[in-house]
Amino acid sequence: MTDARLRHGRASLALSFLVQGVTFALLVTRIPAIQDRYGISDGLLPVFLAAVPILAGVGSVVTEKVVARARPRVVLRWAQPVVLLALLGVGAGSELWQAAVALGVFGLSVGALDASMNMMGVSLQRAYGRSIMLGFHAAYSMGGIAGASVAWAGAHWDLPLLVSYLPAVVVLLPAAFIGSRWYVEGKAEGERQGAERQGGSVSFKLLMPLCLVMSFAYIGDSTVSNWSAKYLQDVLGGSEQLSTVPYNVYMVTTLLGRAVGDFGVRRFGAVAVVRFGSVLAAAGFAVVAVASGAWIGMLGFTLLGLGLCVIVPQTFAAAGRMFPGASDTAIARLNVFNYVGFLVGSPLVGALGDAWNYRGAMLVPMVLVLATLAYAKSFGSEPARYGGGHERPHTVDVG
Repeated sequence: MTDARLRHGRASLALSFLVQGVTFALLVTRIPAIQDRYGISDGLLPVFLAAVPILAGVGSVVTEKVVARARPRVVLRWAQPVVLLALLGVGAGSELWQAAVALGVFGLSVGALDASMNMMGVSLQRAYGRSIMLGFHAAYSMGGIAGASVAWAGAHWDLPLLVSYLPAVVVLLPAAFIGSRWYVEGKAEGERQGAERQGGSVSFKLLMPLCLVMSFAYIGDSTVSNWSAKYLQDVLGGSEQLSTVPYNVYMVTTLLGRAVGDFGVRRFGAVAVVRFGSVLAAAGFAVVAVASGAWIGMLGFTLLGLGLCVIVPQTFAAAGRMFPGASDTAIARLNVFNYVGFLVGSPLVGALGDAWNYRGAMLVPMVLVLATLAYAKSFGSEPARYGGGHERPHTVDVG
């Protein structure tokens, strides 16, 4: 297959990551508006919020079984439109049960989407013979910034949810569906058949270090997503307006770190990059915990974005290298721990903050992120035939 086909496949997958970044940001940044629209009580809201990642985990597990028959590109081609339509359903409903159904569909389909996107990303990286995974996740970060900006405009102008969501879906749904025509998978035919035969051969014992790293990274990420605004305002004495800035800073630095991260992996290797990211993220949490004012806290969140951003993409890539004959299975199982970390992180920090104090609570994700250092060697388990950036690409499987 020509290099042009590989480039087109890479661009189309990056578009899918970007679309998902926009979609997810539009949902999570308008949660207060969703709560108001459907009259969801404060007591019931955590149930709705927890249901989405739980169902996403179910969707990821189901995807592991589906891709043995239908390729990841097929799952992604249909899961992404369903996610977008579910988002539209969240904005269009008026009854509580309608919100429950829409969020349930969103959760199940986003699990399939996340798993299949990363399966394809790892497969394409293998075809390229060099690190490109961080670039896909950089596209996701870019989409998140765009989606958060659209959501901010909707909230600023007090627009109904449907009015905020509809233009985005109208633009993104056909773009993603048309782009899916150029999906490619980097697995050669023999490797694909081997993956189907050996789908159950993934050793959970070997995969567990990467699962823990994935959970630790998302505990850190959810801490920033859910507590940065409250922390800056209530603990560090920042204004309400300033308290909205840390998450945006975090997203921008995440984008910047991922944009250059692949070059770091090619130059220094995945193990060194993950170690550096872990130390930098831990330093960010430490700065946040001891900050004397809002601007010092902002520096901490900046370090956090630069550190955490490299860990998740490299964890998926490491799973693909660790199980080259069954990478789809490994990634689907690893992806579940994305949602485990998301579920654990926010309640953990909240409970520690209430029982102790929020400065002390920030030290817990710091320690967990540092624990990644103990598992860093797992990121170097790369078969020799995939090492370096000078090999000819594998034959690709074209959608």
